Amino acid sequence: MAAGTGAGPAQAAEATAEPIVVTPDEARYDDMTSGYNKRWIGTPDRIRVIRSTAEAVAAVQEMVDTGKRFSVRSGGGCFENFVYNPEIEVVLDLSTLDEVRYDARRGAFAVQPGAILLNVYDTLLHEWGVTLPAGLCYSVGMGGHACGGGYGLLSRQFGLVVDHLYAVEVVVVDSAGKARAVVATADPDDPNHDLWWGHTGGGGGNFGVVTTYWFRSPGATGDDPRTLLPQPPSHVLLNIAAIPWSAVDGSDFARLLTNFISWLGDHSAPGAKENALSSLFGLNHVATGVLTLITQVDATVDGAAGMLADHLAAIGEGTSDAVRQALAAAPTKATWGQVTRFVSTSNYAAPAVRVKAKSAYLRTNFTAEQAATIHRYLTSTDYSNPGASLIIFPYGGQIATVAPDATAIPQRDSLVKMQYQAWWTNPAEDDQHLAWVRGMYKEVYAATGGVPVPDGTWDGCYINYADADLADPAHNDSGVPWPTFYYKDNYPRLQRIKAQWDPRNVFHHALSIAPPTGE
Repeated sequence: MAAGTGAGPAQAAEATAEPIVVTPDEARYDDMTSGYNKRWIGTPDRIRVIRSTAEAVAAVQEMVDTGKRFSVRSGGGCFENFVYNPEIEVVLDLSTLDEVRYDARRGAFAVQPGAILLNVYDTLLHEWGVTLPAGLCYSVGMGGHACGGGYGLLSRQFGLVVDHLYAVEVVVVDSAGKARAVVATADPDDPNHDLWWGHTGGGGGNFGVVTTYWFRSPGATGDDPRTLLPQPPSHVLLNIAAIPWSAVDGSDFARLLTNFISWLGDHSAPGAKENALSSLFGLNHVATGVLTLITQVDATVDGAAGMLADHLAAIGEGTSDAVRQALAAAPTKATWGQVTRFVSTSNYAAPAVRVKAKSAYLRTNFTAEQAATIHRYLTSTDYSNPGASLIIFPYGGQIATVAPDATAIPQRDSLVKMQYQAWWTNPAEDDQHLAWVRGMYKEVYAATGGVPVPDGTWDGCYINYADADLADPAHNDSGVPWPTFYYKDNYPRLQRIKAQWDPRNVFHHALSIAPPTGE
């Protein structure tokens, strides 16, 4: 991946090399026709490797002129079949469009869509001492991650990735079928401002092909790049608590679950000292053997060790001695970079992994009945899968300082974001794993049609954990349309942006934004 100081994407427009086209007869084809989720294998006629903005414009123009059905890939992390499905004839692969640099002309950091998170972290940290509060999975590409919102363990301190998005370059298609690259910024006076806003949580594959993002924190001024994005802690405390399932009964489980969320409810106000702490709670299936609580604390904050110990004690309050012992603080102090590399590369990464994921935001706490349902599914004896879990991510803090309509992602006052998931490798087992994750989700939200309808307790879903089931009445019996779960009251504006910037609906997939009715 290239890095350094530059004046903008001019290098992209100067490309003169012959296009790279991969066809089914080539050895590399199979490696380029699927992403992380091997449930979806594409059979495109060809793959266009995009190395510049100019190539992206030319490729999109060709797709429009020939009427080819195409999709766009950056990091390949999409859970659903938006990129790889039988209808797709051509894939535009942006994975090598991966530069990270400081753009002195714009006074912002330019990050291309193919840049994976770990390389983004390393480049920003090593060259300028800054970072973005992005995700935990090292191989996720910035292309989809950023425009879907972007969340990580530093988000309680620094907000979401889109809270630092200053500008975006997008290849769009006008009503006459002409492809062109435009830049949209956070400046309210920018005539392209709405297009920028659509990329602050609207999700990928809706308006065009992103070729560059520019990041700069709101209110940042001057020309010293070291001051234009958050500076991560020099060191953090990392505590990994493995709570043996053998020590956890139903009562302990319910206490752990509700204690965790209650702690966040008490320690997540904007500006609170405890926003320097983030814990992710892995409620793993009993086949894994343990429940996992991973906690990161900014070690430069006064009293960091005591904050960690108090946090763990609060989560274990009212549980058995064995559970509380497993939650005893035993942190490792290391640099933020070391911990980030460790955590981000410790994820499940079997080469043939298959996955189904669902999400929800929670604003209060689980009911006793919901906690019991989750416990029943995680301890079921007729289903055994170490890759099955419910992961609970902490919210609050700086995330909550942004108004719901300031960006396209409206969920700002939740206590946690959750991911229900099952991972496996054998295609013959698809039905049983899908049934498990769908069953738990449906029962947890039985009172609202099997889905987390936004209300005083729940707040919908996260578009980066795309779940096509929400558009299927067989799995969403609430009567609430799927866009409400992801976008709430922001959807009409997204529809207007869609009508303006993609009037021919060139960019679409199973959960893409639809133009307003009648357009």
